[in-house]
Amino acid sequence: MNSISRFFWFCSGVHIPTLEKHPTEQNKYFGIGATIFFTGLFATLSGGYAMYFVFKGDAGAWLFAVLFGLIWGLAIFNMDRYIVSSINKNASTGKQILQATPRILLAIMIGMVISRPLELKIFDKEIRARLKVSYLNNQRSKIDTLNLAFGNKYKIEISKLNEIKIQWDSLESAIKSDRQKLNFEIFGNKTTETSGVLGYGPYAKRKELELQQRQKDLDTLSSELRRLEGFVLDRKQFDGLMNEKLFTDKTLDSLASVAGFADRNWALGQLSFNTNGKRDTNTALAITFIGLLFVFFECLPVFVKLMSGRGPYDRSIENTEDSQIHESNKDRDYDVTVIDGVHDTRVSSEITQRKNKFNSTY
Repeated sequence: MNSISRFFWFCSGVHIPTLEKHPTEQNKYFGIGATIFFTGLFATLSGGYAMYFVFKGDAGAWLFAVLFGLIWGLAIFNMDRYIVSSINKNASTGKQILQATPRILLAIMIGMVISRPLELKIFDKEIRARLKVSYLNNQRSKIDTLNLAFGNKYKIEISKLNEIKIQWDSLESAIKSDRQKLNFEIFGNKTTETSGVLGYGPYAKRKELELQQRQKDLDTLSSELRRLEGFVLDRKQFDGLMNEKLFTDKTLDSLASVAGFADRNWALGQLSFNTNGKRDTNTALAITFIGLLFVFFECLPVFVKLMSGRGPYDRSIENTEDSQIHESNKDRDYDVTVIDGVHDTRVSSEITQRKNKFNSTY
């Protein structure tokens, strides 16, 4: 337990020999050190997870994630340790708050940076679903854009193709109607357009000749229709439209699983809104509160240091610093006095030498 306590005291940035003299202060700095340590631990997990997505798919993704996570966690740990230890409890309350303000702002920024990758992991399932919707909509929009561009490029050919299709449908319908009338005439069915006489008479022959001519026209239209359809199909193949298809569920799952950090971060921001564009209050609040939780956790050591009163440890540190300052001033006075004495001696010695030299000359 003693080694654990000393480790967390080290994390809090205190002077351990001085703190050991004041047992009543030890628990406070144990808690501050533990908070700083776990903040660094969360930063390690957060940085490692973010870097894993940066290098996801590479053979060394785990190695990069672990290495960067450790470096990032140590950097945040060292920064938090400095922020807390640099707050001077011997100063006035206003001065302490003034000292802590930039550190609190920095802690807020660090908390936001730490929380984002962990939020990505917490909402991983919802992010995947939103990414699949986004990828599908983007693919559909891409196909629509390509079709629109293709339609504008081959507007004349497509318009002619549509006209021939309408003519072909109309002619085919007329041929079916005339063939039915011919059958009625041959079999003696009485209608407004048939004689009702059984047999293959002059009217039936005339109808059959008309049908044959219409069939020839239909064959000609069919040939032209196939030619234009083949031309349009070849152009679609050439322009790449045939290769663009809507993603399947399997493809969407694959794309969502290899999505990068930027895409996942965008999807996390979009979770605050439904697919219809309306704000999803529940999800937005959940994301916000998780972020605020990490921000508060990052600021907690500073708040604890500010809220704690001036204890025996702080007085001992102040006394030690005053003693060191006093000793430093005395050392300065000593050095100045010695230098002055040496200087006076050197001056006196030089004067004596010059006088002797002068007297010996004259």
